[in-house]
Amino acid sequence: MNELELKYGCNPNQKPARVFMEQGDLPFKVLNGKPGYINLLDAMNSWQLVRELRAATGMPAAASFKHVSPAGAAVAVPLSETLQKAYFVEGVELSPIATAYIRARGADRMSSYGDFVALSDECDAQTASFLKREVSDGIIAPSYSKAALEILKTKRKGTYLVLQMDPAYQPEKLERKQVFGITFEQQRNEVSLTEDCLQEIPTKNKEIPASAKRDLLIALITLKYTQSNSVCYTKDGQAIGIGAGQQSRVHCTRLAGNKADVWYLRQAPQVMNLPFREDVRRPDRDNAIDVYVGDEYMDLLGGDDWKRVFTEKPPVFTKEEKQAWLATQKDVALGSDAFFPFGDNIERAHKSGVTYVAQAGGSIRDDNVIETCDKYNMAMAMTHIRLFHH
Repeated sequence: MNELELKYGCNPNQKPARVFMEQGDLPFKVLNGKPGYINLLDAMNSWQLVRELRAATGMPAAASFKHVSPAGAAVAVPLSETLQKAYFVEGVELSPIATAYIRARGADRMSSYGDFVALSDECDAQTASFLKREVSDGIIAPSYSKAALEILKTKRKGTYLVLQMDPAYQPEKLERKQVFGITFEQQRNEVSLTEDCLQEIPTKNKEIPASAKRDLLIALITLKYTQSNSVCYTKDGQAIGIGAGQQSRVHCTRLAGNKADVWYLRQAPQVMNLPFREDVRRPDRDNAIDVYVGDEYMDLLGGDDWKRVFTEKPPVFTKEEKQAWLATQKDVALGSDAFFPFGDNIERAHKSGVTYVAQAGGSIRDDNVIETCDKYNMAMAMTHIRLFHH
């Protein structure tokens, strides 16, 4: 099949809509559900991301996409006991691909609500069972076990979108798209992101351990498929904060840093011991946690509102307690899809525990950025690779 008619394009008024191949067949099969225009944009971008993560790290990889940018991405690094509890999978022996997706989904659970899932490896029954409990629009993977497919076909009253991607598919070197009736053409961005791009380290601290190199590569590959400008904070094999599509790079750094802070605050004892009611739905629990770690907890859960989610009213997580907990965050990696123009980005990154940085370099203020890294004993690699994505 080389053409697939769609219900509509980005919006219901944009009809007709279709995807098609000028030569050959479409590289994916629809195993369940009916794909939409944005579903397929998410599917094709997220598939490329997990495929490259798999190639770069040799580990199963997963991504959680929303509106053509990742909310989370990860490889199958085993979960610590703390993260098992934070991700609500305590005592469960997880398969590698399930671990990768649980990490990807755990990066920013609020943004992952209604996500599109990408897996680098076969979807097994455990991953499908975990996914069945989550609010999600669809999934793309190279294959599915029989049990996994049966589980996924029951999701969303049988309408859950399941796509099977041909892992051998290689697109043409040139890619085209139209904007306002004008055709744009460019060579595909096939730059290879490996540890070789992390060799130039102009900072005084030149020590980047293997785990940090892995995390920097995860950040850079994630950024390759994130709407620019973008930055990505990573730790322990997963994204923990992604800032996408901002006009100012420091706003990206702040946005992603705030998400990284929330990710870490979710692991604080005050949050891990919240007394949730047993009948609270997963999205409501996640929203309550984000409110609890925010600065407006007293306003948003004041009066008797707390009774909707908690068995007893939790004590306030004070600003001082949050700052003390965030001060223990360390060894975070930070990637940028282009150069940092000023040291203010590094100042903000330091507040979220960043120790390792990878960025393109080439700004007239590189010296200021290097000096700021040296101020905090960060190790920074200059890749000389820009990763804009539009």
